[in-house]
Amino acid sequence: MSNHPRPALPGSSQDERPNLGILLRIPFQEVVQRVGAGLAEAGFDDLRPAHTAVFQHIEAGGSRLTDLAERAQITKQSMGYLVDYLEQRGYVERRPDPSDRRVALICLTDRGWEEVREALKIIARIEQDWARGLGKARMEQLRALLSELGGP
Repeated sequence: MSNHPRPALPGSSQDERPNLGILLRIPFQEVVQRVGAGLAEAGFDDLRPAHTAVFQHIEAGGSRLTDLAERAQITKQSMGYLVDYLEQRGYVERRPDPSDRRVALICLTDRGWEEVREALKIIARIEQDWARGLGKARMEQLRALLSELGGP
């Protein structure tokens, strides 16, 4: 066993110049942590980060399970598990799809809409905090650059 320190892998978090995936992960993890903590404080303590796959991709008028899974880039079975959990806790409900009665639409309930509104408030506070730290112009530049790279 050697006492010599091992060099960091190129691009790893210990490297002098971490790769972009690592640099993007750090603020993403802060958003996940702060949104989770804020939602728990607001009474939504039965939610986990995985449930954002539903809330981020559901349409206002409801979405089919297959569409949710596709948008979230997870299997239909995984999305079904998340939707079942949220349905049991009153965040979503299944309704017949008016365009095809054989298919269900996943729709937000009043509680689901409350969660969405609270999450958006928390995210707005995070953005305000970051804008204070970076300055408004740099925050707008960050948003523009991320959008240019493939954001909405």
